[in-house]
Amino acid sequence: VQLQASGGGLVQAGGSVRLSCAASGRTIRRYGMGWFRQAPGKEREFVAAISWSGGSTNYPDSVKGRFTISRDNAKNTVYLQMNSLKPEDTAVYYCAADNTGWATRSYEYDYWGQGTLVTVSS
Repeated sequence: VQLQASGGGLVQAGGSVRLSCAASGRTIRRYGMGWFRQAPGKEREFVAAISWSGGSTNYPDSVKGRFTISRDNAKNTVYLQMNSLKPEDTAVYYCAADNTGWATRSYEYDYWGQGTLVTVSS
């Protein structure tokens, strides 16, 4: 599975951005999908995950209520809607595919996209 993340850019604090993760090479219909982020000098951290059907989602407290993960299996694409953005959300955002679940730990994911940078200005 090849994953291509897009949609990043510069946004003011309080603004919104929607990231997309387009998959190719194989359908992601049976994969749990996740988003992670990595800020400069920090470890990669979990942002959101969604089950293969889209019926279950998971978020850390840091983004709960502000971020929403969704998927369109017909388009082989996963989205991350980010609202009420804060400067601390600045990071490179990565999408990933998990063929056994929708994990919160990065090492459980099997395929990764190249990342898209989101910069939130104060």
